[in-house]
Amino acid sequence: MSEPSATTRLLRLPHVARRARRIAVLAPPWIPVPPPAYGGIEAAVALLCDELVARGHDVTLFAAPGSHSSAEVRPLLEDAHPDTIGSALHESDHVAAALDEIERAARDGRAFDVVHDHSGFTALAMASRAGAPVVHTLHGPFTAQTARFYARHGHKACLVAISRSQAELAPAGVRVSAVVPNPIVVEDWPLCTDKHDYLLWMGRMDPVKGADRAIAAARHCGCRLVLAGPVQPGQREFFASRIEPHLGGDQIGYVGEVGGERRIELFARAKALLMPIRWPEPFGMVMVEALACGTPVLAFPEGAAREIVIDGENGFHVADERHMAQAVTRLAQIDPERCRESVAQRYAPGLVAQGYESAYERAIDAAEPRDVRREHARRTLRPAASVIHERAGRALALTSER
Repeated sequence: MSEPSATTRLLRLPHVARRARRIAVLAPPWIPVPPPAYGGIEAAVALLCDELVARGHDVTLFAAPGSHSSAEVRPLLEDAHPDTIGSALHESDHVAAALDEIERAARDGRAFDVVHDHSGFTALAMASRAGAPVVHTLHGPFTAQTARFYARHGHKACLVAISRSQAELAPAGVRVSAVVPNPIVVEDWPLCTDKHDYLLWMGRMDPVKGADRAIAAARHCGCRLVLAGPVQPGQREFFASRIEPHLGGDQIGYVGEVGGERRIELFARAKALLMPIRWPEPFGMVMVEALACGTPVLAFPEGAAREIVIDGENGFHVADERHMAQAVTRLAQIDPERCRESVAQRYAPGLVAQGYESAYERAIDAAEPRDVRREHARRTLRPAASVIHERAGRALALTSER
């Protein structure tokens, strides 16, 4: 494995922000920050918080228990909830507790300048009651359901997309004010030019992620394939019917969810990462992590894969499983160092933090003066946290009655 290049090191030179801000960062309640294994949002939040602190900002991270950061960490619930991702009860409880803390800070004379939300939907829906301007990162795709949600609530915050392809799919009337990708510290990932003889697929066992299509591609080219990732709630049937029948031999192996050094080693030693997605993936952190290790990516040109994978430079765009298998024979054309440089130049934490600093300033400039905003909220609105708690309580009561 090789040392990072001079170009990579230069991209990590320290930088101080133009103006220090007091920032509340709201992570999801499901997985600690940084994640022990799977968790693309949590990994991005971890790097962003550390970079914002390094640039002189006063950052408070509201996150799941077990989180740690150079920012001040405030866990809000008693436990993390990796097995109930998407639970309205846990999300609303988490967000309500965060808004309680944000409101309390304002009363104590330590008001936040901006709230940066990564948590899902509840915080955006309540953003007009947050007591500070809200920047909301769009971590998921626009669907028929989410399009209606953002059409109704998107104006309450400064919306930031994580890829151009995601921003282009914004429904009519929904304004995306900036595109800021997820960050990566390339020094945390070893550049490896000595590849082993296996292909890698990594992700959650959701049909849109294409583990079954990766198996088909590996069978077409006769290559060994390693599958890695969690089987989350609702994915057991897919895994049992489409993945498990192919396991047990020498060609297709499943190693489960991996983290730490094992995860890094899998990325670094693979001769290619397969990304056979059939949906508009908003970003795809596994592609960036593989490329940081000098591992090329073979991807269907869907969503952000069209941006992250530069065809012929750090991997190949392929039309289907057979073309993916054929591209394996051309991997020698791809320079591992070029793979690494392609992400170092575009996704360095400093560049990402600069993008968000601009979004924060736009959100602050667009908001009413703080004293006017706070007085208006005090006179006309019930505290956001109490509203969410009440609704969560009603939902729980209804569930109990059933």
